[in-house]
Amino acid sequence: MATINVTDEGFQKDVLDSDKPVLVDFWAEWCGPCKMIAPALEELSEELADKVTIAKMDIMENTGVPGKMGVQSIPYLVLFKNGEPAAQMRGAAPKGQLKQWLEGEL
Repeated sequence: MATINVTDEGFQKDVLDSDKPVLVDFWAEWCGPCKMIAPALEELSEELADKVTIAKMDIMENTGVPGKMGVQSIPYLVLFKNGEPAAQMRGAAPKGQLKQWLEGEL
């Protein structure tokens, strides 16, 4: 499954009410490091599709959820399990490091 786009309006249903873990990538179009990790997240969304949903939230188009969560720098990855933040990673990392971190948290 490819990454999904999530909005302030759909956050409750798509992330918090999900029956499996959801990794949310808070990003913006102008963010170079965000663009660097995007292909790795797409690949991981396919490789780990049975374990986790990977979602992207554009912080410029959706300000409510990032504001409530105190997102101050991007990329900012938050893994939600059972509707609660379970792990987080700030900044960009190579695909191997992202996968290792994510699998360790699942």
